[in-house]
Amino acid sequence: MSLPELPFDTDAMIAGLRPWIECESPTYDAAAVARMMDLVAFDCAALGATVEIIPGRMGFGPSVRARMPHPDLGKPGILVSGHMDTVHPIGTLAKNPFRVEGGRVYGPGVQDMKSGNFIALEAMRQLTRAKIATPLPVTFLFTPDEEVGSPSTRGLIETEALANRYFLCPEPAHPGNAVTTGRYAIARYEIACSGRPSHAGADVEGGVSAVRELARRILEIEAMTTPDCTFSVNDVTSGRWVNCVPSFARAQVLSMAKEQADLDAGTARILALAGERNGVAFTVETTVVRPVWANGQPETMALYEVARALSAEMGMELPCVSSGGGSDANFSGALRIASLCSLGVAGAGLHTLDEHIEAASLPLRARLFAGLLATLGG
Repeated sequence: MSLPELPFDTDAMIAGLRPWIECESPTYDAAAVARMMDLVAFDCAALGATVEIIPGRMGFGPSVRARMPHPDLGKPGILVSGHMDTVHPIGTLAKNPFRVEGGRVYGPGVQDMKSGNFIALEAMRQLTRAKIATPLPVTFLFTPDEEVGSPSTRGLIETEALANRYFLCPEPAHPGNAVTTGRYAIARYEIACSGRPSHAGADVEGGVSAVRELARRILEIEAMTTPDCTFSVNDVTSGRWVNCVPSFARAQVLSMAKEQADLDAGTARILALAGERNGVAFTVETTVVRPVWANGQPETMALYEVARALSAEMGMELPCVSSGGGSDANFSGALRIASLCSLGVAGAGLHTLDEHIEAASLPLRARLFAGLLATLGG
């Protein structure tokens, strides 16, 4: 059986994907992510993989590492790395239920990136059934915290990447069937204000509002955005009692830049804001950094050319782009491991209540993935 004839069935893939989508797994709910990882571990074991559930840390859920049987098991091969956490809180499924409408498959996390992880395993499943051996050993690594910068799993990802020759990441496809060969640098910061409390009814002038000062700081920080380095603030929290002048308020900041030097300059600017103003102490802490994955690295472009040739055999163009929006390929690319990202499924609306994939993209992208697994190293 030749690779183009592998029997990828769209309806069967949608049915197989459904339990994954209906198992909601927001990053900050470790128990929910663990339930998702149980489904993944079972599916990997059903493929004949040696499966390890790696305990979570820092309050996050566990990871799953699955090594496919291979005569060269333990030698450098192919790492397929993807995350199973989503940005959607429990209950989003009621607002965006799993369904198929007009050739689209909807559901929280379906595009980012459960469908991509699913087609990677489906590619391996079809190769195994067809008795098509991969030239290199294949390892799957599924992680729980990518949506918040992979703070608990970066070391695990980097260690596994360094032990392999290729890093394939099935994040969502770009428009026009494009894949990613480089990503911008990203940093996250925790900002906090400390004021002075008082009773908001009896002595409102006796307090100093941390919320008011944080609001000023948010406007100031977002105004620092330039074409070279952007700043966006979210996750704003403070006290819960409206009858108290708030003495504490915090938020998170996301910064992104095409070049590491621009991100470093942006970091210097936001850190310089720390200090006291209007009677409120302001602190800034860098929490998570994704290094730039420089576009055009020779090892990555050689891998891309293999993928492009396979896609051409299938009658599809495969453009490549350098992209904003980080992924765990930032880590592998920065380590100069041959990496290819956005090998997942076409769709739109990621991180929204309209998140969906194009059903027709499932077998096409699965076939491309199978081609890579069956070609690399051969």
